[in-house]
Order: sequence, then C-alpha cells, then structure tokens
Amino acid sequence: MSSLSEFGAIFAMQGFNGLSVFCVLLLMALGLAIIFGQMGVINMAHGEFLTIGAYITYLLSKWTTDYAPALQPYYFFAAVLLSFVVAYAIGNLTERLLISKLYKRPLDTLLATWGLSLAMQQAFRSIFGAKEVSATLPDWLMGSFKPTESIDIPLNGLFMMALTVLLTGAIFVLLFRSRWGLQVRATMQNRMMSGAVGINTKKVDRATFSLGCGVAGVAGAAFTTIGSTGPTSGSLYIVDTFLVVVFGGAQSLLGTIASAFSIAQTQSTTEFFLTGSMAKVLTLSAVIVILMLRPQGLFATKVRK
Repeated sequence: MSSLSEFGAIFAMQGFNGLSVFCVLLLMALGLAIIFGQMGVINMAHGEFLTIGAYITYLLSKWTTDYAPALQPYYFFAAVLLSFVVAYAIGNLTERLLISKLYKRPLDTLLATWGLSLAMQQAFRSIFGAKEVSATLPDWLMGSFKPTESIDIPLNGLFMMALTVLLTGAIFVLLFRSRWGLQVRATMQNRMMSGAVGINTKKVDRATFSLGCGVAGVAGAAFTTIGSTGPTSGSLYIVDTFLVVVFGGAQSLLGTIASAFSIAQTQSTTEFFLTGSMAKVLTLSAVIVILMLRPQGLFATKVRK
C-alpha cells in the first residue's frame, strides 16, 4: 500500500514538473503562434528573444543584489515587465529592418532568421560570456508547498503557472475582445480585403511580430526560475515550440494551449521511466502519427485565401 502511495506521489510531482515545462513552452508557443499564424513568418530566432528576457532578469537580479538589496524581493515583477518591453522593442526593430523585406518569401525568412539567431547567440557570448548564469530568486520564490507529507510543489512553479494564466488571459482579451485584435484576425483571414477596408496591414504585422517577441521575453523571465541562462538557452526550446504550434494548429489559441500541455506532460512523465532522449523520440513519434491523421493540427482555423 505504501509503495502505491509513493508511486502516486512521484507521479503527481512529475506531473507538476510537466506543468513547469508547459508554462515555458506555452509562453514561447503563444508568441510564435501569433507570428506564424498571423504573418506566416518562420522565425528561427524566436528562442533568442527568450534568452533576452532571461538575461534581462539576470542583470536586474545582479543589480538589486549588489546595489539595492532592499528591492531584491520585488525585482522579479519589474524584470517580467522589462523583459517584455526590451524584447518587444528589439522585435519591432527586427521587423522593420529584416522581416518586412521578406514577406511572402517563407524560405528566405527561415534562412534570414536562422542567421539572425546565430548572430544573436554570438552577441550573447561576447557580452555575457559562454558560461551559464543564474538569477538570484527572491525568498518568496524559494521553498515548496506540501499538500501532503510525500508531495512537494515548488513555489516558483506555482508562480510560473499564475504568470502563464494571467498572460494567456491578457492575450485572449487582446485578440478577441479588442479593436486591434479584430484587425489582426481580419488580416489573418483575408489580407487583401482588410487593406481595402482601411486596415493598415503593415502596421498590424509590425505590432504582431513585436508582441510575439515580447511574449517570448516574458517566457525568458519565467525560464530563470527553473534553469540557468546561457547563449544557447533559447535555441534548446525552439524545436519543441514549433512542434507545439504545428501540432495545435497555427491559428488556434486553444490548440496551442492543448498542444503545449500534451507535449510537456508526455515528455515529463516518460522521462521518469526512460532516458530524456527516448522520451523525446516517443513524444515526437506520437505527434507525427497524429499529424499524419490530422495534418491541419488539433484545432484548425478556417482561413480564406
């Protein structure tokens, strides 16, 4: 009986670890789904915007620890906001200088953003060094919550879940309950007609790309609560993020959420019984089989061409 309860506790904690991975994956995938679903842009540098948010959080952590220790318990809230602002601004600049020249050329966009990804990784190495760094978390993010004697739930994981719920809700309101969101959805469904009725589709594209990058920056701030940051931290998530977006359906917010949850939980649970590599192989195999049966993804949105 005790072995069954211990197994149940282990299974519950692995499930919660899966929720932590789910939070990072979902925040990354939300930004990528906005960009890919709305603009058809394959942004291979999306992971580097996560890295920007993670380094912003690290720098703010170091600054408060060294120069303003009284603010250390509160810096993380400012780090989340600053990560979004900086990633949004760099995304806006990227769209103006690079992406806007390559619309309707998906292969060129893929190659250009891949080159941008490599350049940003080298910039991170030059500025921060090749070694990984870690942000000093506030005391209220340390420790764990014990619902039972055998189950420990980390407080940083609970915070990540709350942040993910708030940001997902904000994106839903922005896309489905605002005038700007109406313009985005109209442009996604019929770009030519949207332009004909007075929507500035170029401005919508720029804001959409910038918003997606900003959300990735927030994912980077959340990432610092579960891992250390290095020049290639974002690139480790980019394949899984694209997998989430394609599996869920590129234009579907609900599909992105369901896909991120399924993939994160499957990987976390199978990693406990198998190696990490085998867990990824099994997850990828399952996704491939499902996509063969339903190539448009879990929740496809009808789009007029």
